[in-house]
Amino acid sequence: MSIKSLYPRAWDNRPPNNSPVLKNVRKSFCKAVGANFLYLQFLFLGLFCYIFGSLFLQTSHIHNLHVVFVDYDGGAIGRAVLGAYASLQGPKFPSLIERSPSDFPTSIDLLEAVCRARYWGALYVSQGASGRLQEALTDSAAASAYNNTDVMAYVWNEALYAPTIDSAISASLQLLSGAARVAYSTGKETGNITSAFSPVALSVFANPWELQSINIQPTLQGSRAIYNTVVIILILIQEFFYLGTINGLYAQFKLYARVDPYRIIIVRNAVSLSYTFIGSLCVISTIWAFKSGWDINGSQFTLSWAVIWLFAHINFLTLDMFTIWLPPPFVPMALVSWIIFNVTSTLLPFELSPAFYRIGFIFPAHELYQVLIDIWSRGCNPQLHYALPILFTWELLTLISSALGVFRRCHFAVLGEELQKKEFKERLDAAVAFEMERENEMKQKHPAPAKPEAEQKHEETLPEQAISEGEDEERVVREELALVLEQVNTRQQREQERASTACNFGPTFNLPFSQEGVDGA
Repeated sequence: MSIKSLYPRAWDNRPPNNSPVLKNVRKSFCKAVGANFLYLQFLFLGLFCYIFGSLFLQTSHIHNLHVVFVDYDGGAIGRAVLGAYASLQGPKFPSLIERSPSDFPTSIDLLEAVCRARYWGALYVSQGASGRLQEALTDSAAASAYNNTDVMAYVWNEALYAPTIDSAISASLQLLSGAARVAYSTGKETGNITSAFSPVALSVFANPWELQSINIQPTLQGSRAIYNTVVIILILIQEFFYLGTINGLYAQFKLYARVDPYRIIIVRNAVSLSYTFIGSLCVISTIWAFKSGWDINGSQFTLSWAVIWLFAHINFLTLDMFTIWLPPPFVPMALVSWIIFNVTSTLLPFELSPAFYRIGFIFPAHELYQVLIDIWSRGCNPQLHYALPILFTWELLTLISSALGVFRRCHFAVLGEELQKKEFKERLDAAVAFEMERENEMKQKHPAPAKPEAEQKHEETLPEQAISEGEDEERVVREELALVLEQVNTRQQREQERASTACNFGPTFNLPFSQEGVDGA
């Protein structure tokens, strides 16, 4: 079986390759292809540069992450920590900020400082730790009772950009602790090691302390890696596709030309709120279903649901705003750019990106992630004072813009209906005028005299040649009428092109579930 037998009409009515008409079409086609080729290449080149630029030399910015250090002991262990930090200090290591115990009297004050996001972490040496360790190295009884977990600890919040903080803060402080252990054992204040004759004392010397982790919100589940990436992208795409469906419904039922604009605004917002309400419930339910032992409760579930709902509705309105006010060819470009800008704003803490990327503060995805971190860590990311106002500002601005877009669409929908009626009337008038002109010409060329009854009977018995001449005449008339209508259609198409640039009704998708009886809707 050949291709031609499957699609026999695929080769019909094809002009030769050297046809002047095809040559003009080919030239216009190549220009359009070339222009869009360049637009899209430059767009995606810029987006790739933007997102990769945010990650460029990420590790060399780790020194912008500040960790407070408090030595409650004031002994050899603290000095060993500072000596180890001096050897590790650099662009790829977090900055250790030494503070006096009077600034943070207890470890609870350090926990509060990290919770308030004043520091990315806190490291402290317990009071009396150096004395207990020195005693354990020289006294077997003290060595037996020695607790190496009550020496040094660090405070951090793993829910805050979990994959990044694991390596930048937790791993770095573990490295610092190990270096401090070496510095202590090779220092001058380890005591008389030769007197550490018991195996217990030698064990203490080999492992003087174990760095303890005080994690405000442990976040170990594998899905944590996509909370600020894939989840954001899917929410944006989810809103875009339903927006296309809604636009398809309004186009199919011609509601912009039939329904009051205020009613359309109310219904569109009710539908979008309902859709994003259920969509956000599905998102947060999926996160909860795969939390894998993550310690979060029902209140956090509800709050997370609410802020994701707000974010989803903001993006529905934002994409609707794009489809209203941007030319149709630029809507897909705006969608892709919007996704990349939002995701880039959540990939890393701004401290690890070039300063330019602080522009990400204006994007709703960044504010969503800040609020979610605050919810998941029980208030230990106090950024709500700017995150929530930015989100509600986006909601208000996009709501107003979308409402104005409804009036714009209704206005141009009525103009479109009038244009269609005008086009039909023009085609009808052209056909009637052509027929009237033809009849007048026929009357002028062949006046019809009164015929006797015998001639009339003779005309009824015309031979087949006369019938053939009548068919030829009909064909000529049809060709002339088609030429006239083609001229009218050309003029109308130009008017439609001018009208289409005035208003964009947005992307519309074919509906998988549609209703019959559209004209009666």
